[in-house]
Amino acid sequence: MLEITRLCKSYPTPGGQLQVLSDISLTLARGEAASIMGPSGSGKSTLLYILGALDPPTSGTVTLDGRNPFGLPEKQLAAFRNRQVGFVFQDHCLLPQCSVLENVLVPTLVAESRNGDRDRARALARALIREPLLLLCDEPTGNLDLASAETVASMLFDLHRSRQTILIVVTHNPDLAAKFPVRLELAGKSLKRV
Repeated sequence: MLEITRLCKSYPTPGGQLQVLSDISLTLARGEAASIMGPSGSGKSTLLYILGALDPPTSGTVTLDGRNPFGLPEKQLAAFRNRQVGFVFQDHCLLPQCSVLENVLVPTLVAESRNGDRDRARALARALIREPLLLLCDEPTGNLDLASAETVASMLFDLHRSRQTILIVVTHNPDLAAKFPVRLELAGKSLKRV
């Protein structure tokens, strides 16, 4: 279960605090999928970074599977993120010195290797190699043509259903967003169901 309670995020600026997210609460159970839409600059990516334990909230709590990752020491936080969270970014973030297979296996380098990792890597993207509970996608089809976007969306839904992940996709594509049972909009620093 993913539980977000009264989450706020602000950044210090010379003119004072810049409030990006305000009083966001949401609960998603294992097997649920949600899309988040909103104008550019509304805080969608910031929200994903907080949910993925990459950036702490200013206030409020995030718990995944009953654990607050921001209460963990740095080493345990990194292990939690590596095991529990998968990211799919619009920008592929691949290491140019590595092969495709090696790029997929990157998350296994910082964790205890499991039997079958190499075989799974041949079939699954880097974000899914550790079979995370939470899968966060930031504009995963944004740079793709229509046919490729459909293929990627279909693959995400198939993997989500088979693994019973919690899937959250940020998108500007209303057709993709409409395919999700839970549709959210981030506007005015707040998250609301559509």
